[in-house]
Amino acid sequence: MTNKAEAQRIIMVTGGQRSGKSVFAEKMALEMSSRPVYLATARVADEEMRKRVETHRNRRCLRWKNLEAPLSIEGIAFSADDVMLLDCLTLWATNWLFEKNEDLDAALSELKHQIDTLVATGASFIIVTNEIGLGGVSPNALQRKFTDLQGLANQYVAAIADEVYMVVSGIPVKIKSI
Repeated sequence: MTNKAEAQRIIMVTGGQRSGKSVFAEKMALEMSSRPVYLATARVADEEMRKRVETHRNRRCLRWKNLEAPLSIEGIAFSADDVMLLDCLTLWATNWLFEKNEDLDAALSELKHQIDTLVATGASFIIVTNEIGLGGVSPNALQRKFTDLQGLANQYVAAIADEVYMVVSGIPVKIKSI
């Protein structure tokens, strides 16, 4: 795990699908910076996903610097002065799980490496993620593997985060503060 810079803030925003996580995180980023960086991790594979991405894009104003990194962030330059919103860790984990041929350990190792690389820049980060492990255990082996990966990735980020919020029905609840 990488040590954080003095002024750096790492904030994790978790919650269920359509809970209001992204809207809350976007507002927070705009309060922290006049020109935040939006790091999108989605891969657009169908019309429904295209509409979701378009909804997110339309909500953001021209103040945002938009970057896309469905896998590696290697080669993307960040400044210690940046405030970056990564949306979202769940899609990033999905992408890495398939990139690593459904090998949970390899995908988790790569996610940790990518997160550590981001933290090492000294920039401040707001990382949006989903809390998917609150329900029952899936009968599908791949879904169980993904739920494990997501839970482990969330724990990793929460451990290094200064603040963690859980958004429930549009209401952010702070669950960790340093």
